[in-house]
Amino acid sequence: MTTDPRKPLSRASQLIHGGTRRSAYGEMSEAIFLTQGFVYDTAESAQQRFEADDLGDLYIYARYGNPTVAMFEDRMAGYEGAEAGFATASGMAAVNGAVFSQVQAGDHVVASKALFGSCLYIIDTLLRRFGVEVTLVEGTDLQAWRDALSRETKVVFFESPSNPMMEVVDIAAVSELAHAAGACVVVDNVFATPLFQSPLELGADVVVYSATKHIDGQGRCLGGIVLGRKSFIRGDLQTYMKHTGGSMSPFNAWVLLKSLETLELRVRAQSETARILASLIADHPALLSLTYPGRPDHPQAELIARQMKGGSSLITFCLKEGQAGAFRFLNALRLFQITNNLGDAKSLATYPGTTTHQRLSEAERLALGIHPGTVRISCGLEAVDDLGADLNQALSAV
Repeated sequence: MTTDPRKPLSRASQLIHGGTRRSAYGEMSEAIFLTQGFVYDTAESAQQRFEADDLGDLYIYARYGNPTVAMFEDRMAGYEGAEAGFATASGMAAVNGAVFSQVQAGDHVVASKALFGSCLYIIDTLLRRFGVEVTLVEGTDLQAWRDALSRETKVVFFESPSNPMMEVVDIAAVSELAHAAGACVVVDNVFATPLFQSPLELGADVVVYSATKHIDGQGRCLGGIVLGRKSFIRGDLQTYMKHTGGSMSPFNAWVLLKSLETLELRVRAQSETARILASLIADHPALLSLTYPGRPDHPQAELIARQMKGGSSLITFCLKEGQAGAFRFLNALRLFQITNNLGDAKSLATYPGTTTHQRLSEAERLALGIHPGTVRISCGLEAVDDLGADLNQALSAV
């Protein structure tokens, strides 16, 4: 079989080869350029490099760019279908940079109410502190978006599916409304992963990820990335990030590069496990409700069928016995580990009320659908029979 060198790589192959830069040594595995600075041949060349608008493959300081980090950025951009990417120290650094680099006092930002606790802090507390007007809407209510975007707006931000209640926002419809109001649409795509949802194809302008989750997938390091048009990534965003210091470590970039090689295999297997387990426990008498994107009983099932290419590795359910029942369930688990992370090769369980969303009042949590019995589980790569047995025995303890 011959390969046409002019044909673009498929998305799966992008995860293995995209963005590769080899040194003069011709190494097979990507090299770690674990350096904070770079040397110049002459004083004149140092001056020229600092004055350059586009450094290309030249570097001046690791906060501005690094060859290993650039490989990760290019590989993710190729996989996402974006023109460029900027890798950050964490997922929250990506969210902060994607939003704050675009706004100033007096601007208007519209966001979904259903956000991860730290995302909500950035949108609803920090932006307001700096004089940005913020409107929060029900993400699933298109009329609410229409009303909020009836005036000039700078940025629209939302998660889809949301953390932890798996609400799905109509990306195409909201993007159309946002663009009519002059807004840039930023989508947090962590729960769907780039495998199962492509926000840029649906009309979004910017996609952010916490690479700490499925992209690493093995609980080792922090990271994030912002993806979108080159004019934004290498313009306002890069300027903001290089001066505020949220850049990714070269070592973490190398770890994430190696993780990308197995991303599709891991996420497909984890999501299939989640689908099976959701069906297994959906009718358990201890549960009040269960939400999994891809099930026909999901409130946005029709939208999910149009917008997503698969489900998720995550399941959210509510226990009838409230927090006491949730704690009994969590403490009875043997294989699932109690933590606040997700997307790991190990199966994890989280109680959002005291962890990821603990800073919200009970009324605020209830408004988001997070009830006292709400538990979020992230399915790993263990045998599905073992995980099913663990869930059943823990539910029996409730």
